[in-house]
Amino acid sequence: MDESSRVGIIGSGSWATAIAKMLMNNVLEMNWYFRNPKHIKKFRKHGHNPNYLTSVDFITDKIHFYSDINQIVEESDVIILAVPSAFLKNALSELSVPLKDKVVISAVKGLIPDENMIIGTFLNTFYDVPLENIGVISGPCHAEEVALERLSYLTIACQDVKKARSFASFLQCGYIKTSVSDDIYGTEFSAVLKNIMAIASGICHGMGYGDNFQAVLMSNGIQEIKRFVDTVHPITRDIKSSAYLGDLLVTGYSQFSRNRTFGTMIGKGYSVKYAQMEMLMVAEGYYAVKSIKEINEKYKVNMPITDAVYNIIYEKISPSIEIRLLTENLR
Repeated sequence: MDESSRVGIIGSGSWATAIAKMLMNNVLEMNWYFRNPKHIKKFRKHGHNPNYLTSVDFITDKIHFYSDINQIVEESDVIILAVPSAFLKNALSELSVPLKDKVVISAVKGLIPDENMIIGTFLNTFYDVPLENIGVISGPCHAEEVALERLSYLTIACQDVKKARSFASFLQCGYIKTSVSDDIYGTEFSAVLKNIMAIASGICHGMGYGDNFQAVLMSNGIQEIKRFVDTVHPITRDIKSSAYLGDLLVTGYSQFSRNRTFGTMIGKGYSVKYAQMEMLMVAEGYYAVKSIKEINEKYKVNMPITDAVYNIIYEKISPSIEIRLLTENLR
């Protein structure tokens, strides 16, 4: 992977748009897949994504747009997946061009629901992508702040650290600083779990719990994440680094966090279905909590926050009852 590598993005949402903005600082041209050809036409006409981060202007002459997923994969050396996890399997269903010879970077913050797999395992199992060719983009980094060019930090994880460094150079610019890691399992699972913790934070916020309690909740949240990732993939990792703790904090506290927003609506008394209808973007934690609950049937990790969110969302237990019970398990 070098400056001559052809980079393609699959996905058209806010995070895909933010990644495209970063890339445009460092690549001469890029490929970008939109499922709907009408959106490509509007993009070309107006010079920005018609649906997300519309304030970000692009030089469209530097972008090769595709609505054929096989064509963009064929024409790219590096593929960035930026599709919500619940829809990724469907998005790739028409793919006939092999991925195994590509470097595939996941910007997805969730699990494949039916298989309960992180994206790296899914790509390795079903598309024969070697683990050393799979990368993960971790935060803390909200797309909206990238659009505003506010200083942000990203961690690029790959078992081949040389590839991680090469890809990191595609994203680094004046307002983006990068670091690298070889922990694709820990960073992926942490990115999944922090969305669940953010829903819990939102529920408590919606119910009127204050900052003192939120600090305790997030402190217990990072401990819960550590217990889980250390059990599922036991290697030496610093859970206090930005890819883990930093990503949790920004997702749990930020006004831009869709998972916190979703949780806040639940805490205020909205039904799950209504909250989903009102959300303009997908709250990954909704799907993730069911998958993590099922995965944890094997590992039996103590996960009181995850259990509480699952009970509220899927078992329809009253948030006031469930959170009151949760408060007795936090320290």
